[in-house]
Amino acid sequence: MSGVFITLEGPDGSGKSTIIKLIGDFLKKESIQFIETREPGGTFIGEEIREIILDNKNTNMSYETEALLYAASRGQHIHEKIIPALEDGKVVLCDRFILSSLAYQGVGRGLGIEKIKMINDFAIRGVYPDLILFFHIDPKITLERKLGNIDTDRLENLGGEFHERVYKGYMDLLKLYPKNIVIIDASRSIEEVLEQSINTIKKILK
Repeated sequence: MSGVFITLEGPDGSGKSTIIKLIGDFLKKESIQFIETREPGGTFIGEEIREIILDNKNTNMSYETEALLYAASRGQHIHEKIIPALEDGKVVLCDRFILSSLAYQGVGRGLGIEKIKMINDFAIRGVYPDLILFFHIDPKITLERKLGNIDTDRLENLGGEFHERVYKGYMDLLKLYPKNIVIIDASRSIEEVLEQSINTIKKILK
């Protein structure tokens, strides 16, 4: 595959969704073919799964079901959207990928990193990001950002203790699976975060 697969990872409220749009603007300006997508979701089937996962009504969902639904959405995403785009030589910008499942379900939910990695390895068919931008920021700051948003979803509503576990999980994962990860200081201004992100992307596109 001749394309470049770039994912943005980090805690809820770390600014990924804002920066991915601005990275897209940069790629468009440079006339670089790309697609912008997200997880869970990215395809019709994936978005339907996303609705189920994040719906606040589904409080009775088991942790195992949650983890399998994320992997199912990812498997469809890989099959229908990511692989075809990479085969066409495009840059794929994706908001979240497998690292999020390892942190949220593996550590946050206590299901175990290895178990979550196993079901996701099956789903992704050997496709791994060429670059992972990890947006590093204190979880207390991200939770404060989210408190001002009335449209929080089922996982965002789990409270500080859960998100603290997720953050610590991410810190462990950065050491366990450092491949292709670049840490972005997400506590800085949008302009500074964007500059660091784009400078990193330029290196991999050369």
